[in-house]
Amino acid sequence: MAAPARMTAAQARRIAIAASGLDGAVPGERGRTGVRTLERTIERLGLLQLDSVNVFERSHYLPLLSRVGPYDRATLDRLLHHDRPRQRLGCYTEYVAHEAAVIAVDDWPLWGWKRRQPMRASGEQWAAQHAAIVDGVLAEFAERGPMRPSDMEHPAHERLPGGWWNKSDAYWATAVLFQRGELVTVGRSRFERQYAVADRVLPEAARAEVDRVDAQRTLVARAAQAFGVAALDDLADYYRLPVKDAQAAVADLVDEGSLEPVDVEGWGRPAWVWAGARRPRRVRATALLSPFDPLVWHRPRAERMFGFSYRISIYTPAAQRAHGYYVLPVLVDGELVGRIDLKSDRKARVLRVQHATIEPGLEHRADELAARLDPVLREAAAWQGLERVEVTGPGTWAAEVAGALEATGA
Repeated sequence: MAAPARMTAAQARRIAIAASGLDGAVPGERGRTGVRTLERTIERLGLLQLDSVNVFERSHYLPLLSRVGPYDRATLDRLLHHDRPRQRLGCYTEYVAHEAAVIAVDDWPLWGWKRRQPMRASGEQWAAQHAAIVDGVLAEFAERGPMRPSDMEHPAHERLPGGWWNKSDAYWATAVLFQRGELVTVGRSRFERQYAVADRVLPEAARAEVDRVDAQRTLVARAAQAFGVAALDDLADYYRLPVKDAQAAVADLVDEGSLEPVDVEGWGRPAWVWAGARRPRRVRATALLSPFDPLVWHRPRAERMFGFSYRISIYTPAAQRAHGYYVLPVLVDGELVGRIDLKSDRKARVLRVQHATIEPGLEHRADELAARLDPVLREAAAWQGLERVEVTGPGTWAAEVAGALEATGA
């Protein structure tokens, strides 16, 4: 067997950025941002991870902003049927692909193996102990049609004090039925899922059975295309597959010629490049990345590929946060050059930069990189309907970012 081809770390970064659709993501230089552009971008990524935090903007909007530029969020809402109740499925639904994520309805069969496998022991135990409630909740959805869990009339859906986690037994029954695929998401209202009985709304093609091995090979192939170049744990993490299953899929994809082994400088582990991946000599990009953007969501890969040690800080006690609360990586060309904490102050109509940090070793480029960041911040503020950008917090990059904004009159 021939030795794997050698690849520099810089080459790997360029391939990854291009594969992710971020090459050419430069303010003012992108094309149209209509429905087909959004659909193609979602197809390229394979999914959009969901998260409820909206201190800047909810996460599923941001990978599209990074790649296609300012777009009409209402267009994406219509595609996903958010805040537009419906009685049937459109082109998209949700499942636990990576984490909770938007997926294409056509991809529903690829997750049959996961719906069939047991939940965690605690979940299985709860479902067994509350089987009558689970059955009753499913019967209510069958009788009443699509609705939110908060609209249920089941006796076990009593309103409990204590906030988000103190949910009723009927609510947890919907979570069980969703995991099993007996309820499917047909949209959201006020960011709460609206469920329907799967057999009532899934098109016939989406009810097809796909063998576990075939489904996982397809998922690993999609992960490899989206990553461009990746190690085994990267490929497994994209759709949260068991590593041993991902390894078997990789072997099959290598045998068929879709994946090629490579030795990436500094990685210290086997890696593979998608055979059809673009291999650009340079990339041009300036973008803010969601904490849940595929380029950075697997933190070990972000550190291995970009030397970027990254943790989202929303779950970190305030006194222990090093870079702020909602921290977004900043991509400039082939590097992650810094991170900023953003807040959309909708009442004051200001996009607040609450913390700005440049990566160690790039301090001598702080002014240059701040100038690159400036139009991205102004673009993001306008997209949010805000009138200006203000640096309101500290950080090793705060002065330069503030200076760039002042120079352009943001």
